[in-house]
Amino acid sequence: MTHILYQTLLSLLASLFFGILFQVRGRNLCFAALSGGLCWLVYALVCEVIPSSQIPAYFLSAAATALFAELCARAFHSPAGVFTAVGVIPLVPGGGIYRTMLLCISGTAEQALSACISTIGIAGAMAMGVMVTSSIVRMVTHRRRSKN
Repeated sequence: MTHILYQTLLSLLASLFFGILFQVRGRNLCFAALSGGLCWLVYALVCEVIPSSQIPAYFLSAAATALFAELCARAFHSPAGVFTAVGVIPLVPGGGIYRTMLLCISGTAEQALSACISTIGIAGAMAMGVMVTSSIVRMVTHRRRSKN
């Protein structure tokens, strides 16, 4: 469990520095960094529970990050994209993209295709997690506004 907390702290710091790079300022920067820590914490915990498949972990952690981003956006009157973009940084499959390109260059087409499909699956799960959560939050918000 301590390794998960250590990784979460490092993810929070990585998100913090990406937030600085993206020129996020003030309390938005702190909460954007927290969204990165939350993102990795959910990912690591789901991987502990379901070690065989990473796709649900990517989906659930992106969904949790998007929910946290929507809540922060409402609380601080900021765009949710600020918190989402910084928050999902720990999940970005950069290693998979690199491995795919390396395998393409080395001429191993079968392995390159396998790595490419895996990377696209990870990116798709992340995109679906953000999209589904944001859509649900917007539907609930719209429904509440139309009732009033």
